Amino acid sequence: MALKSFAFPRIFPALVAFSFSLLLFCRPINGGHDYSDSLRKSILFFEGQRSGRLPPDQRVKWRRDSALHDGSTAGVDLTGGYYDAGDNVKFGFPMAFTTTLLAWSVIDFGRNMGPELKNAVAAVKWSTDYLLKATSKPGVVYVQVGDPQSDHSCWERPEDMDTLRTVYQIDNAHPGSDVAGETAAALAAASIVFRSRDPAYSRLLLSRAVRVFNFADKHRGAYSSSLHSAVCPYYCDVNGYQDELLWAAAWLHKASRKRVYREYIVKNEVVLRAGDTINEFGWDNKHAGINVLISKEVLMGKAEYFESFKQNADGFICSLLPGISHPQVQYSPGGLLFKAGGSNMQHVTSLSFLLVAYSNYLSHANKVVPCGEVSASPALLKNLAKRQVDYILGDNPLGMSYMVGYGARYPQRIHHRGSSLPSVAVHPGRIGCKEGSGYYLSPNPNPNLLVGAVVGGPNVSDAFPDSRPYFQESEPTTYINAPLVGVLAFFSAHP
Repeated sequence: MALKSFAFPRIFPALVAFSFSLLLFCRPINGGHDYSDSLRKSILFFEGQRSGRLPPDQRVKWRRDSALHDGSTAGVDLTGGYYDAGDNVKFGFPMAFTTTLLAWSVIDFGRNMGPELKNAVAAVKWSTDYLLKATSKPGVVYVQVGDPQSDHSCWERPEDMDTLRTVYQIDNAHPGSDVAGETAAALAAASIVFRSRDPAYSRLLLSRAVRVFNFADKHRGAYSSSLHSAVCPYYCDVNGYQDELLWAAAWLHKASRKRVYREYIVKNEVVLRAGDTINEFGWDNKHAGINVLISKEVLMGKAEYFESFKQNADGFICSLLPGISHPQVQYSPGGLLFKAGGSNMQHVTSLSFLLVAYSNYLSHANKVVPCGEVSASPALLKNLAKRQVDYILGDNPLGMSYMVGYGARYPQRIHHRGSSLPSVAVHPGRIGCKEGSGYYLSPNPNPNLLVGAVVGGPNVSDAFPDSRPYFQESEPTTYINAPLVGVLAFFSAHP
């Protein structure tokens, strides 16, 4: 159901409950967190996820070169990019979403990043260099490197990897509008990041984004239909490819300012279901992000033809408010936003990013969000996001930071191969596929600190098993960290 039609009951008890919830969630917190330090660490995490030949300025020293022949079986260079999580597969769908959110973080909050801005830009470029390789052949997008069944049957360092590095692609006969659309969005968003920093690179990114979007739109279909056994159940497109087409068009409109993309968005709003499931945002579902991104222009007074997207965005905001929130959005007793499905922190960080971004847009326009009897001000949205960030950094029932290396207490046994196995410097000899099992099952802390990694996090009762086999709770991912970069940048300047 599109939440723009959602009406809140006008009853006094509900308002009392709502007011109490806001007091609980938005009260000042005295944790005194160092947002600049956590920002630095959240960006550093991406260096630990790098695949390929590492540069001389690599700061995560326990990592080494890996997967230097990726793409060779298909006659193409696909070295580089990021491992998505604690395994050694390069999944293109979440990598592209990670790139889009890193770029959006720089676009909206780069001015707040201080000395970390250059590292955030480098994190974007590490990915876009790979995405350019993956889209180098017209009519083809290479969307994955590594056989997931082979990879997941081993526990080994990326530097020792001897599992199948199968290359998977989409093309005219085997479409994948979801992953191609997200790739186009990533390239377009990144073109804005590099517009003044490297104009030639920016133009290359934008022209490639246009080509990939045209391919995605012309040859429509879900990539999990074409590549089911390789991408499911890992990054199966459950939500459909329609949102990625709108998402890509929105970023191309923002990057190019061309009328054709504005017309595409207006024409396809209903066909591509812009108002569906609008309180979702992540690698599979872009609805809330689409509405917030496009709403900025409405709030700036430049695009009344996008008014319905702002109504959707307002409905999204109302759906997150504690006390009157949507049935799909819960809060744990300790105050953590919780949605059903694995790796809950991905929802926490991505929705917090949208709260902060929309708070900014509303503030500049001097507007609030009407939610029935209540008006959600920019300050309220900021405080709700801050409550989530502070929970991640340690203001929670366990007193634990869910960012590795931040605070006095944080997860020690994260579900991550490279972190949990001895580094090449300490153990130069190869550790085979099954030899790593002993490290996986060990109760000992990981020997290599993956600084900045944010894990999947506690359950809805605020309980957290600090154990590798509990991968939904203990595994970090790039798409948890990417939106958090922008949120932490904002709070480092507006604590």
